[in-house]
Amino acid sequence: MDYKQLSGREFPRFSAIKTFFRLPHVDVDADYEVGIFGIPYDGAVSYRPGARFAPSAIREASSLGRGFHWERGLSFLDKLKVADIGDSPTVPIDQAQTYERVEKFVGHLLGNDKRFIAVGGDHSLTLPILRAANKKYGKLRLIHFDAHLDTYPAAWGCEFHHGAFVRHAVSENLIDPKASLQIGIRGPLAGGEDLDFVKDHGIQVTTVDDLRIGGLEAFVKSLPNFEGDTPTYLSFDIDCLDPSCAPGTGTPVVGGLTTYETQRILRSFNIGNLVGADVVEVSPPFDSSDITSLAAMDTMFELLCLMASGSD
Repeated sequence: MDYKQLSGREFPRFSAIKTFFRLPHVDVDADYEVGIFGIPYDGAVSYRPGARFAPSAIREASSLGRGFHWERGLSFLDKLKVADIGDSPTVPIDQAQTYERVEKFVGHLLGNDKRFIAVGGDHSLTLPILRAANKKYGKLRLIHFDAHLDTYPAAWGCEFHHGAFVRHAVSENLIDPKASLQIGIRGPLAGGEDLDFVKDHGIQVTTVDDLRIGGLEAFVKSLPNFEGDTPTYLSFDIDCLDPSCAPGTGTPVVGGLTTYETQRILRSFNIGNLVGADVVEVSPPFDSSDITSLAAMDTMFELLCLMASGSD
């Protein structure tokens, strides 16, 4: 199998069957190294629905994706065998069954020593992914881009929703909270007690103020070193971006990061053992001119190049 991107100079980017980055669509048991897959599910959102349509929309937008990273001086296409491996099974009317199917799907990939980028779907889906990853790697370090802490309590008597995955990941010992980092967090909150969980468990929380007041370059230099063998998972909620940069999301919060700022942060990382990642909470029905899907595609490009930079 030749894991190459369909050339935009031979086939116009608006043509051909849509796959992530115009890469080959292969079976989950093929010989790729990094699989990109969708999770079309949004049954745990608390405000706007629509993230179930994100995998299809981002496949379309990623027709504009390319492989060479100017700043890193590499092409992920030359370093890694990357493929579109379709979508994880889901049950749109049953959250418990969806979790079981996502965990089984990811566990199968990890059992074959694959790395992956999952394209959601709502942010609750990170929990079954982390459950599968924890079974293979043990406790993980989490890098979490978001407007929200996602440590919030049950809502309407429901424990599992898109604002609670971090709380469950800590309580289930899936991640090491003291080694984990949150980026892009901002208010308002329902109450001051919403901060208690991250304080009690020692999660490092960085806010948009931390970046803007001190400046982007100083902020980037202050971030932890992610080198070494510690298994690391990166979860990117598109609502870490300001709604002007990502209008198509379920719970928009003003005063957020710009796409350039998230690019610079991701480009500053050198993650020694990035075992997987996700990009979630894109809601195409609320998008404008594909702005949000394009931002998601660009984030996926940065993540692929991060994986490629650690593949030597």
